Amino acid sequence: MRSSIARLATMALIAASLACATAGGPGGVGSGTGTGARRGPNGDRPDNDTTSSRPTVWPVRTQEHVDSWLHGFAMIQDDTTMVPFFRRGYKAELNDMKRRSNVTTLLDANTAKLRARLAANPQLVNAQFVPLYFDSFDELAQAIDLMYRADGNPQAASSQEAASLIQLMSGYFPTQPDRDWARLFVQSVRDEDTHFYKAYWNQQQSERSAVVSSVTNLWQNTYRPRLQNFLNNTGQAGGEILLSLPLDGEGRTLSAGKRQNTSVVNFPSRPAQAIEAIYVIVHELGGNIVQTAVKDNVTPTDQRMGLADRYIAAGSVRAGALLLQKVSPDLVDGYARYYLNSANRSLGTNATASLALAFPLPDKIRDAISRQIDVVLGGI
Repeated sequence: MRSSIARLATMALIAASLACATAGGPGGVGSGTGTGARRGPNGDRPDNDTTSSRPTVWPVRTQEHVDSWLHGFAMIQDDTTMVPFFRRGYKAELNDMKRRSNVTTLLDANTAKLRARLAANPQLVNAQFVPLYFDSFDELAQAIDLMYRADGNPQAASSQEAASLIQLMSGYFPTQPDRDWARLFVQSVRDEDTHFYKAYWNQQQSERSAVVSSVTNLWQNTYRPRLQNFLNNTGQAGGEILLSLPLDGEGRTLSAGKRQNTSVVNFPSRPAQAIEAIYVIVHELGGNIVQTAVKDNVTPTDQRMGLADRYIAAGSVRAGALLLQKVSPDLVDGYARYYLNSANRSLGTNATASLALAFPLPDKIRDAISRQIDVVLGGI
């Protein structure tokens, strides 16, 4: 799953707008408590820091504020997609943990109100990408507050940097009811994190530390090198992988430049399952190719009927299998089995054939995806 909103500010510009907040004039939106500078696009020190070693290409890491934000969505959102937005059973499992711990938070108290607005404006699900612009929940909350106090109007900002940030956030929350929702959601998720989620997250990081090492080993030593040509030729030469506790087979990818890409993928529970994170990384990598292939091969009527979105979802799954057939055929069967299980579909006698049946595509779209993968891998 990729963000459909235009990149209106780079990561550096966002950091600058927050850092400059302390310099905002009296009465102007943009005044408040600032934060430090953002890391480089690969999560390391800036290139002009001579004390740093060469940055790792596409490092694997975790970030609490990303998981906390996605957890908030998982707890309020109905998940009806074929490949679920979140791990099956996640909401029930976490609610059961809270009940057993006798914990109730603002997220629980405000669920009905949050769900109502989400139903009224389903496009709010795109706000799941918002934390990928920031290094902490505090930075994210400051950005939402900046937008809220400006009524979503960039002209109310005290600086160009703040105006760019307000414009970016307003793309996700374009109306006053949406901005009210964002403010309530921030308050609710922060309270949830304070009283429950932070402790859960820290425990899981300790229990799954070996999983991070296993995923890193598979990715950096085997599969990223096999995919690097594809990455280079699709404007994804650098970035970072974030393992996320709430996610399943549908990742979240934000692209903001050749070396400013973030893919959030599932966080397997055991080292033996580490390859499942590789499957979802591959699923995410072909997103732009799929969107182009679908756009070029559907009619306006298809789009009005919702077929384009359906083809993009199915095409993303199929594109991953097509890519693996060309660069790492040893993973195709496991990839197919993983996505059939994620979609709760039968494996059949041949997982690859079952995948094609479970995620059908018009031949012209399938062929367009396959041709473009060949072009990319050929470096043309």
